[in-house]
Amino acid sequence: MLNQNLPEPELLKTLLQPLLEDFKYWFGRSQTFLENEKVSFLEPQQQSELLARVKQAQQEVSTAQLMFQATGGQVGIDMATLVPWHQLVTECWKVAIRFRSEQATQPEVEL
Repeated sequence: MLNQNLPEPELLKTLLQPLLEDFKYWFGRSQTFLENEKVSFLEPQQQSELLARVKQAQQEVSTAQLMFQATGGQVGIDMATLVPWHQLVTECWKVAIRFRSEQATQPEVEL
């Protein structure tokens, strides 16, 4: 449970810093996945657009991290910014889960 007696900047650091790191991690994994796998249930254009959205979100997260660090943790991030990032991470998870599920059900080819 969070200590509600923490000063506001410390509370921001406790919550926001790890959240931004999580976004950075998951967007990085999503980028690697989308660049290295052909996702059969997505049209190439759809996969390309998803990758572009991931890259854009990565830039936004990096900018937010820089601002947060530059101000010594004195600024927060509006929920209107966080919600689309969360939705994008969830969308990427769903694509990866479906991809792995379909990979697991495909018969192996013997050479």
